[in-house]
Amino acid sequence: MRPTVQTFFDPATSTASYLVFVPATRDAAIVDPVLDYEPKAARISTCSADAILAAASDQHLALRFVLETHAHADHLSAADYLRRKTGAKIVIGAAITEVQKTFIPRFEAEDVAADGRAFDRLVNEGDTLPLGETEVRVLHTPGHTAACVTYVIGDAAFVGDTLFMPDYGAARTDFPGGDAARLYRSIQKILALPDETRIFVGHDYLPEGGRTENRWETTVGEERTRNVHIHEGVSEAEFVALRKARDATLAPPALILPSLQVNIRAGALPPATPRGHVFLRLPVTVA
Repeated sequence: MRPTVQTFFDPATSTASYLVFVPATRDAAIVDPVLDYEPKAARISTCSADAILAAASDQHLALRFVLETHAHADHLSAADYLRRKTGAKIVIGAAITEVQKTFIPRFEAEDVAADGRAFDRLVNEGDTLPLGETEVRVLHTPGHTAACVTYVIGDAAFVGDTLFMPDYGAARTDFPGGDAARLYRSIQKILALPDETRIFVGHDYLPEGGRTENRWETTVGEERTRNVHIHEGVSEAEFVALRKARDATLAPPALILPSLQVNIRAGALPPATPRGHVFLRLPVTVA
């Protein structure tokens, strides 16, 4: 089964969100939606999510799920907004509880229960979700974070940040819960899918000196033969060494602090104060 996939690219965060649907039944899911956040003014808007909703409405789609590949550290999720607008269920990997346990103390987010209840469905390896005449199949693909999952729908696999386009490589592993060896093994699981499987990545960053236009779709076959970090012949030890050396040069994502405290709440904002104000916290590290 070949689902229809439409991409919505957010240049501010280099994030690719997806509207995927079964043509015969019009059942649909949204993958990794973005909640717009302007950091200088701390202003939140829903333009990106509304564009997806408009496309779904125009095509008479029934939104069943919002599929989160992981708790993102580089953009705020619009999952809760979409749930409130459509009734779609928010799905994420069951290991989100590990991520919550890590970051609840960091942000003193006492309103968050570290059991995943902010989400509607926690999924594990091999779980399936019905989507029209087909299903969403779950692969647990940790390494970038403990909770990363890949969603396989027909001939399409939504890999989040686990893999990028072949000329850019694979995910960083220096966040809490990240592990380069686990990432290597997770990628092998994805590369075991049929060569013609379409791969849809969570971000596209333009490689230095390379192409000048963003892309977000590749195939298992292309990743296996051309990925600059983990093509055929790269051993686990070689990948781990490369990944650790590269991660040591990377700065934290610009939106990591606002993103994580929203995303452990399934895209909801922190509760308002008695005066009706909503605050995102900025934990300060003193060097």
